[in-house]
Amino acid sequence: MPLDAAALPAPHPHVLVVEDDPQIAQLLARYLGGNGLRVSTAASGAQVRAFAERASVALVLLDLGLPDEDGLQLLRLLQGQWQVPVIVVSGRGEAVERVVGLELGADDYVAKPFDLRELLARIRSVLRRSGERVSAAPPAPAACLQFDGLSLDPGARRLIDRDGRDVDLTHGEFELLQTLLRRPQQVLSRDELMNALHGRDAGPFDRAIDVQIGRLRRKIEADPARPRLIQSIRGVGYRLASTVRTD
Repeated sequence: MPLDAAALPAPHPHVLVVEDDPQIAQLLARYLGGNGLRVSTAASGAQVRAFAERASVALVLLDLGLPDEDGLQLLRLLQGQWQVPVIVVSGRGEAVERVVGLELGADDYVAKPFDLRELLARIRSVLRRSGERVSAAPPAPAACLQFDGLSLDPGARRLIDRDGRDVDLTHGEFELLQTLLRRPQQVLSRDELMNALHGRDAGPFDRAIDVQIGRLRRKIEADPARPRLIQSIRGVGYRLASTVRTD
């Protein structure tokens, strides 16, 4: 039944499954609920919007093929207003759909049919990187990373541009930039970057890192068509070609 929360104690991460096929929704609710997650389901964009007004979740599994609203439009809402990690789970397996979903800020993309164990592993990976960063004793504020006139504040999760203005970054873009800044002037392979962001190696047809690099370049490069800061190393990966200092 839509918006039916599994009866698990509050400490369990709360996942919203957005899926209009009731059999798939029930399967996911049972499996994820049996593996330590608290699960609610929604079958339409309208139900997601209603749910967002009265509850909070740690992660959303989003099917793109909803009956009342385009899933990509809903993804924009989740990323822009709700600011919750999103894994797109969709029957749209074409590369263009995968790329568009990642460009809009999805944290991962799983095509149907999927393996439940792999999906669970990806959920846990995203939760580790996002909602479970909070601890009982807050860590000491991390030093700001200064590079090429920009400043990344890991504690406040802010990027300030050369004119002192905030640069709007998605969760994935922020993590990618931070990973590059921690290892300046080093060539990082796609597998290394994929593991840092998604907890897995890049597959042979996986363009997730390339998509996120392109999106990040458009936000920090003076000329994204001729990138100077984030350089492509043909056949290997990427390198941040800037000195980085900490304040």
